[in-house]
Amino acid sequence: MNTPDPRPSGLVTSRAHSARVYDYILGGKDHYPVDAEAGEAMRRHWPALPVHMRENRRFMHRAGRYLAEEHGVRQFLDIGTGLPTSPNLHEVVQEVAPESHVVYVDNDPIVLAHARALLRSTPEGATAYVDADMHDPDAILDSPEFRDLIDLDKPVGLMIIGIMHFILPPEDRRLVARLLEPLPSGSYLAMTIGTADFAPEEVGRVAEEYRQQSMPMALRDLATATSFFDGMDLLDPGVTQVHTWRPGPEQEGVEGRDIAMYGAVARKR
Repeated sequence: MNTPDPRPSGLVTSRAHSARVYDYILGGKDHYPVDAEAGEAMRRHWPALPVHMRENRRFMHRAGRYLAEEHGVRQFLDIGTGLPTSPNLHEVVQEVAPESHVVYVDNDPIVLAHARALLRSTPEGATAYVDADMHDPDAILDSPEFRDLIDLDKPVGLMIIGIMHFILPPEDRRLVARLLEPLPSGSYLAMTIGTADFAPEEVGRVAEEYRQQSMPMALRDLATATSFFDGMDLLDPGVTQVHTWRPGPEQEGVEGRDIAMYGAVARKR
């Protein structure tokens, strides 16, 4: 039985947590029995779930590298960071530009306990961790970590990866808009959005399992997913399943029916 030790203060181990279920399904070690039980139930409902989760993270890698390489972005705000599994965002973008700054945000005590792994920046760059919730964007934007590391006179890459299906309407659009609001023109939003468009029965059963674990989900169709980027300039190839967004060799052989996530990158005007 793989459990973190010691237990971080404020940790609730009597119910599953999305970050720890994610860790279990991907073969990590930072979870509790309740997370493993939930993860096993979800995999029974949809055996492709590990493939789906891996491709969501690989999208983050490609999007971060693309913004650093092709658009010169040198500072990033990563919302809903999750457990630090290498390569993390700062490792990807600092490989391109060692001077890059990355601010990570999450509200899970286990992520906080392992945040030191997120702070191993290059000497030229910087990383910071904010213990905060996307539902309270002002706590993120007013944090000393954000103010110290993010220069609002320069473009920022806002990464919202693998979390929007846990942000329910009508708050979802307001929260994304609030995080984008202070970022200057020329900043970018990279986001993944859960969908049941490609395996509705299986993904629906997974969503019901999450609901029973007190983690209700909102799954969006393509039109709804695309509408999150209204007023921004979508970069090619637009809103696609994550494995088809600027794919690399790792995406060869990935089946569309195994992916329940749209992804896109857009530029703020």
